[in-house]
Amino acid sequence: MVHGISIPYKIMNSKLSSFSKTAGPGILFACTAIGVSHLVQSTRAGADYGIFIIGFVVLITLLKYPFFEFGSRYANSTQTSIIDGYKKLGKPALWLYFLLTIGSMFFVTGAVGFVTAGFFENLFGIDFLGEWTIVILFVVCVGILAIGKYSVLDSLIKIIAIVLLVSTALAFLLTLYNGPIEPVSGFEPKDLLDISGIFFLLALMGWMPTAVDLSSWNSLWTLERIKQSKYKPKLQETLFEFRLAYLVTGVLAVMFVILGSYIFYGSGDELPNNNSLFAHEIVTLYTETIGDWSYVIIAASAFTVMFGTIIAVLDGYSRSLQRTVELIFTKNEEKIRTKFRTFYVFFLLVLSVGSLFVIFQFESNFKELIDFATVLSFVIAPIIAIFNFRLVTGKFLEKKHQPSIFLKFLSFAGIIFLSGFAIFFLGMKFIF
Repeated sequence: MVHGISIPYKIMNSKLSSFSKTAGPGILFACTAIGVSHLVQSTRAGADYGIFIIGFVVLITLLKYPFFEFGSRYANSTQTSIIDGYKKLGKPALWLYFLLTIGSMFFVTGAVGFVTAGFFENLFGIDFLGEWTIVILFVVCVGILAIGKYSVLDSLIKIIAIVLLVSTALAFLLTLYNGPIEPVSGFEPKDLLDISGIFFLLALMGWMPTAVDLSSWNSLWTLERIKQSKYKPKLQETLFEFRLAYLVTGVLAVMFVILGSYIFYGSGDELPNNNSLFAHEIVTLYTETIGDWSYVIIAASAFTVMFGTIIAVLDGYSRSLQRTVELIFTKNEEKIRTKFRTFYVFFLLVLSVGSLFVIFQFESNFKELIDFATVLSFVIAPIIAIFNFRLVTGKFLEKKHQPSIFLKFLSFAGIIFLSGFAIFFLGMKFIF
């Protein structure tokens, strides 16, 4: 009897041990995604358009899934990043990825930094620093990454992310129990099918759960985790860790939409167009449901998640740029290794300065910066989606490592959907 119990126990213990060695890239992905797309865009979606918009959140999360998974799949199967794969597609593909990254990274990083600064000001009640809050934030983040202390902070982020996850689930259940608010007299819902509604829908889908071009970060983080743990996971182990993280981001997105819908939709109130005031409204959303005692806990958790997001964004863009430049301009692999830190820190500084410039251009127009960055991500998504699909379904990957027929079908549907909406948006932009 004891022997019969010990066998399942050993199997379970072995699986947990393997998962602990593999876990990391998916958690980093989730921390990146839960930032602006969830705390800001999902809440705005529910507050402005009601619970109906959940259908679009679920649809785009499903259709984008293959292209993120392909980053992890390619890295595990080839032991190289998917950016290395872009070079196999031809130098023009690698150059195009490089130009798309340069063209979007300042807006994306600026938007995330702007939101993070708002949660920082809300947590500590600091509003007298103004634009210096964002400058200080970027200096701290660059310092942490430049001296290589991200691993310590990464452990803290995972703990705080669990706190936010539990808090969101609790607030969600209590909100469902209390039911939606009663619409005020004369309330007129916004039309999702007019020009502003369609533009917001594109902005929402652009970062739901996050931008497709960030799929290259999955492959870089997967390789980094293998290097750190000295454990080469099986393909299914890598995919399981990522799928679990992706599922969590999808479920949380739905929760945030419902929270925004039940608490704000029909109230006649607009979520503020100011990063600090917006952060306050988000934190208040929780505390009014859970209780005033939770304000500091929620405020600290939300800021820490956003802080983890901005660090992950700075790290991801700098790593991907560094690798892209190496592949374009350097042939000797040994020279590449010796120049890593110099390239990495250089891109951290360039990214930070350029992002600060973007933030200062938008000044206090919080929502406009967010929507511009997210729509930009949506427009370039089909190109990266096609690149990723070609790499995992063609000659560049062994048949045994290629995705299933269902995943290939879902990829086709995703490419058609993303391309169609991108063309539609560009047409509308040109006309109007």
